[in-house]
Amino acid sequence: MFHFTTSIMINPSSPNQHIAEIALVYVSKVRPSDRPKVTSSKDAFDAFINTWDSQTIELCEEFKILLLNRANRILGIFHLSKGGVAGTVADPKLIFGAALKANASGIILAHNHPSGNLQPSQADLDLTKKCKEAGKFLEIQVLDHLIITADKYYSMADEGII
Repeated sequence: MFHFTTSIMINPSSPNQHIAEIALVYVSKVRPSDRPKVTSSKDAFDAFINTWDSQTIELCEEFKILLLNRANRILGIFHLSKGGVAGTVADPKLIFGAALKANASGIILAHNHPSGNLQPSQADLDLTKKCKEAGKFLEIQVLDHLIITADKYYSMADEGII
């Protein structure tokens, strides 16, 4: 959906030829008006569930991030990690690294529970709180954290946790 490139160029006018100039480039083949808009947790769930492998959603836990622009239009989905039956690693540095590279204004976190249990664990709640605080500092709003099963979801925003 989108592609980011970082170019490093030597500045020939610089007295020190070893100083690089860095250019960040954003290239998208999708017009902003053609990007899906997220207005509810159901919209986010629908976007996420279409990226989950139906053959492994009940096998192992995965963590993904929905990246949104200021108008809550989807820039893309970043697959952060894939783990085992009872967990996966969700490193906030990687979460916000992806959000910063995508120039996202908002993010929605999601992971599946292979057991089918939709209730958040204490680790889920702690990660959400940590990401919410980091997002405030970076001015990237954490809008929701979904727990997904093959046919249902739990929204922390809908439940008043976020």
